[in-house]
Amino acid sequence: MSKMAIRVPKSMRAKRELLKHAPKLVENGKKMLILHGTKTSAVLNSVLADLFHLKRDHAVKYTKKNDSIRPFESGGETSLEFFSLKSDCSLLVYGSHSKKRPNNLVFGRTYDHHIYDLVEVGVENYKSIESYAYDKKLAPKLGTKPFFAFIGEHFESVEGLKHLKEMLLDHFKGEVVENLNLAGVDRIFVCTAISPTTVYMMHCALRLKRSGTSIPRMELVEVGPSMDLVLRRHRQAAESLQKEAMKAPGHAKKVKNVTNNPVEGKQGRIYIPDQEVSKLTVTSNIKGLKRERRDAKKNKEQSKKQKVAENPE
Repeated sequence: MSKMAIRVPKSMRAKRELLKHAPKLVENGKKMLILHGTKTSAVLNSVLADLFHLKRDHAVKYTKKNDSIRPFESGGETSLEFFSLKSDCSLLVYGSHSKKRPNNLVFGRTYDHHIYDLVEVGVENYKSIESYAYDKKLAPKLGTKPFFAFIGEHFESVEGLKHLKEMLLDHFKGEVVENLNLAGVDRIFVCTAISPTTVYMMHCALRLKRSGTSIPRMELVEVGPSMDLVLRRHRQAAESLQKEAMKAPGHAKKVKNVTNNPVEGKQGRIYIPDQEVSKLTVTSNIKGLKRERRDAKKNKEQSKKQKVAENPE
């Protein structure tokens, strides 16, 4: 077994230098993990398959049934965290079916591969992608960015729907980009708050038509899936965890004319204007001039004594 030497900083200055030259951490794109519970219905299997189809470029799907996952119970989220770490996915979708909670979907997010927050909904009035007939040329392309439309005041007034809105945005928005081409936006998710607990969600393709101006006219063509999401349970992250997750890497403020040298430490540059000696005011109240006058007086007294000694009366 080969041994590797680890550099341990002996001072704060050395620690800062090691951190400065350390490789920068880059957050990868968010991927979605799709899991099945102990029991699932035919409707729920179709829902999970359609969700995987919508996110197939950034999604991982496990078809094996899992009987040890209980997202809202203490200790029942260990398996979710294990699968999140194994697949390197920070977004979770877990489907299960029971008499108490039929066609149940749980959307979740993780922070450092630990459960951050959860939203549980029930699926009703579901229509799959296959049930829609449309021109296949309008089918959304792989890797395109979607629009989102949230209709209804309940998304702003009801805490549960606020949370669901954040969850849907994070799961389906795709990668964050700085520049966007209009031709690359070919679909939209329309979410309508029917009641304080129910959201009608549908997926539409965008058809661009001539409008006589530089901005094309857009038409919506429903391509599926569509479903009613009935809010059941939701769990927000703890306040301390929210603060930790929201932290952004700080950037040290650059100080002008100051540099840090690992050997000599902090160094500063001082700019001194040119001195114009001709314009300097010289006063007589200078110690150097006082000393010259004292020496001159002393020499004068000595010469006077010497003359008196040489010519006595």
